[in-house]
Amino acid sequence: QDLKEAPPVGQKAVLLFWAPWHEGSAGPMTGLLQALDGSASGVLLARVEAEAAPAVSKQCKVTVVPTFVMLDEAGTVVETMEGVEDPAEVTRAVMRLQTRPAAATATGAAEASSSSKEEKTESEEDRLTKRLVGLIKSSEVMLFMKGVPTAPRCGFSRQAVEMLQEEKIPFGSFDILSDDAVRQGLKKHSDWPTYPQLYVRGELSGGLDIMKEMKEEGTLREQLEITTTAEPPMSLNDRLKQLTNQSRVMLFMKGLPSAPRCGFSRQIVEILNE
Repeated sequence: QDLKEAPPVGQKAVLLFWAPWHEGSAGPMTGLLQALDGSASGVLLARVEAEAAPAVSKQCKVTVVPTFVMLDEAGTVVETMEGVEDPAEVTRAVMRLQTRPAAATATGAAEASSSSKEEKTESEEDRLTKRLVGLIKSSEVMLFMKGVPTAPRCGFSRQAVEMLQEEKIPFGSFDILSDDAVRQGLKKHSDWPTYPQLYVRGELSGGLDIMKEMKEEGTLREQLEITTTAEPPMSLNDRLKQLTNQSRVMLFMKGLPSAPRCGFSRQIVEILNE
């Protein structure tokens, strides 16, 4: 769900502040938000395009993307996560919000009570299953691997990534080393004991051996019936040009405007704020 204004009070909310020019917030973090949607009972999960909704960004004191903001039933910010890249860290924050005591509002108390009842009737296993299904379906082609595509942490995962990239097949990925619940749960859910695991349109295709067998019979693209093509990575010059044109006045600094990490950056921020 995409919002252009603050969510109504009476329900806990997780807002992902993103920007179309930022690949991490527009891709992996958005996919993570979708994956969590089925397991975060009683919590509104939504995206806010930071630059298109300046009032909401200002209200939540957002200065960088991606930023996750957790709101209680009264609309109060209870936790902010700036520049986060670890899916497990976000998941834990959502769970903390979900189990947080209700805010002191009549509407919030009623919603929290309802949420609590739902949680009691839903087992941990059911919640994990919903989360796994969400992750599996977060991309048309989804690879569960050790590490990330830019830094695989085992040879099998590296080979799987290379095979997909060779044919320019767009894919999402999840680092199973970052979340043991997903690592162990997915083995049972799909009855497949090893990693990497490749899913296409929500269905398990197999591991590295299966991918190699498919390639022997033709291209992976043909075997998986993939028609889309991954866009080539943006060059450094294009990326720098995009960043420098992002705003009329653009400051490259150490830290954030709200938390500079050196005296020179702090002084410039103060001058601009004046």
